[in-house]
Amino acid sequence: MTAPTPDNPLLQSEGLPKFDRIRPEHVEPAIRELLTRLHASLDELERDVKPSWEGTVARLSAMTEPLGMAWGVVNHLMSVQNSPELRQAHSAVEGDVVEAFMRIGQSVPLYKALKALREGPEWKKLDATQHRIVESSIRDAELSGVGLEGEARERFQDIERELAELSTRFSNNVIDATKAWSMTLTRPEEVEGLPPSALAAAAQAAKVGLAEGAPEPTPEKGPWRITLEAPSFVPFLEHSRRPELREKLYRAYVTRASSGDADNGPLIERILTLRRDKSRLLGYPSFAEVSLAAKMAPDVPAVEKLLTELRGAAVSRARSENTELTEYARRKMGNASLELKLWDVSFWAERLREERYAYTDEELRPYFAMPRVLEGLFDTAKRLFGVTVRAADGESPVWDSSVRFFRVADESGKDIAAFYLDPYSRPATKRGGAWMNNALDRKRQPDGSLRLPVAYLVCNFTPPVGNKPALLTFREVETLFHEFGHGLQHMLTRVDYSEAAGINNVEWDAVELPSQFMENWCFHEETLSRLARHVDTGESLPKALQDKIRAGRIYRAASMTLRQVYFATLDLELHHRYTPGENAQGVLAVQQRVATENTVLKPLAEDRFLCSFSHIFAGGYAAGYYSYKWAEVLSADAFSAFEEAGLSNPQAVASTGRRFRDTVLALGGSRHPLEVFQQFRGRAPSTQPLLKQTGLLETQELQSSAPRV
Repeated sequence: MTAPTPDNPLLQSEGLPKFDRIRPEHVEPAIRELLTRLHASLDELERDVKPSWEGTVARLSAMTEPLGMAWGVVNHLMSVQNSPELRQAHSAVEGDVVEAFMRIGQSVPLYKALKALREGPEWKKLDATQHRIVESSIRDAELSGVGLEGEARERFQDIERELAELSTRFSNNVIDATKAWSMTLTRPEEVEGLPPSALAAAAQAAKVGLAEGAPEPTPEKGPWRITLEAPSFVPFLEHSRRPELREKLYRAYVTRASSGDADNGPLIERILTLRRDKSRLLGYPSFAEVSLAAKMAPDVPAVEKLLTELRGAAVSRARSENTELTEYARRKMGNASLELKLWDVSFWAERLREERYAYTDEELRPYFAMPRVLEGLFDTAKRLFGVTVRAADGESPVWDSSVRFFRVADESGKDIAAFYLDPYSRPATKRGGAWMNNALDRKRQPDGSLRLPVAYLVCNFTPPVGNKPALLTFREVETLFHEFGHGLQHMLTRVDYSEAAGINNVEWDAVELPSQFMENWCFHEETLSRLARHVDTGESLPKALQDKIRAGRIYRAASMTLRQVYFATLDLELHHRYTPGENAQGVLAVQQRVATENTVLKPLAEDRFLCSFSHIFAGGYAAGYYSYKWAEVLSADAFSAFEEAGLSNPQAVASTGRRFRDTVLALGGSRHPLEVFQQFRGRAPSTQPLLKQTGLLETQELQSSAPRV
């Protein structure tokens, strides 16, 4: 380890990260220096902690922020610029970072001071946001094992350290396994059916590792490289006319990270064992109960009630959708006994959708050029929330040349936030999926100045090929709106305490509300007209196509709903009822049992999708995958407020949008999400708008009911 130097970019305390200067060799010396400072400050705090806001929360915030920010940058780079050197540096200090934050969570003097603050005379002088921050801090301390002593405390700390290390290993294994597999096709008949964009992307991918002197791959002549990254995997399953190649790709996908050095199977059992042991140390019957202690849903029965309601509305319709698809495929193939395989569903679903709605994803792509989509997205934000987004490329260093930087201003033109946008797939260094993360949190500084929030918005869209801008699928447009919704909650917050600003301190099962809410605007006629213009001619997306997109929104909605219910139910079973090691088949037996009630086509015997289920084993969704559906109830109900006000009335839309901004987006984690929702909607949430939106309302009679909170 090299000694820390004054110019180490990870040691800066002001401004945005210096991504142009940060290198893997900076990580260990900077983090160790910051850990030393933090432990010294904590020693001092624990000796004379005062039961006051300034003496506990404010003081702790000031001392933890430097490490939190530096470690946040390192973790961000692990996701978007992964390398062996960075992994090694991350691994060298990860355990010590976990231990430092665990020390804070388990600090008895700090815990006692927070409780004394809550029970003392200063409590009445604090505002509602401060009350919620203190209450959350006490709860989090209790969930961090603050009440444990002796061997139990040491065991808890060992568990936390090991879980952090296993989470990182799990994620790295998925990245490695995804990167390690590819299928190179050389004959035109092998890529029959693939649209031009997929052929271009596959030819581009084939350039990686090209032998010296080998002919340059072209979309027309190949070779074409197909990978397990979503921009490659999804179009191939949807369009390839070679079922044997679809099967090969599908089997590789559902068995990722389940063998060899990247096998996550043993890690899953160990993670579940450690989570169970952690729960018992904290006095909870299961990890699901620990998870729900800090969520909007009050308990496991409340979650199961929602999943049961959604399953009941979706399962029979999903079976009908599969029957319809099978009959369609039989007619097209002239084979009355044809049975669809798992790798056939996407292909035939896309053919039926094209026929029924008379458009293809590829037909739409030219209308969704990235620059125009961004323009339409920012225009939507202005109409709804009164904010203006402007390009500020070059004003802050970035980690890749494709990354862009933007600033956000309010109605008066005053800057209130900023964000980075990293839009394109980079399989070698960037993990899959899409996400928003905090770069900087809004905070009122001790000198009275205001630090503005900055977000990372990360997607994995198909990169531009040649001189043309990237052309997005409609689903990618929805993804962009989704992540921007997360970004809006982070950036439009009006909370001055970083502990509850933006998405901080928002219960996990409510955090998807703004993101899923924003997806609705992709189907709104005016919004769609503004963002969808042909890349070459500039003409608007024809109204007939718009109508088909809206009609197609509920296409196979029951199957999509059931898929999410399946994942959520499996997650809950593993974290609530499963006992690791109880039988030889382990988690596979649980998956097979849950699949019986929650899938129409059963998983393959060798299906090991759990080995790449990063959401629950390397992300924040352990015993919380249900959050997507819970928040979808909230988001559909929130959008119904705009429908009731009148979507064709600009004044009504703007007025309702400002109310959404002033509640859901502005209040962040400063209030309980039910209180925030009721402040916006005027009542508790109902499942009815979601069932109506997905076309499932008529499948069974359902009383108007909210998720029980």
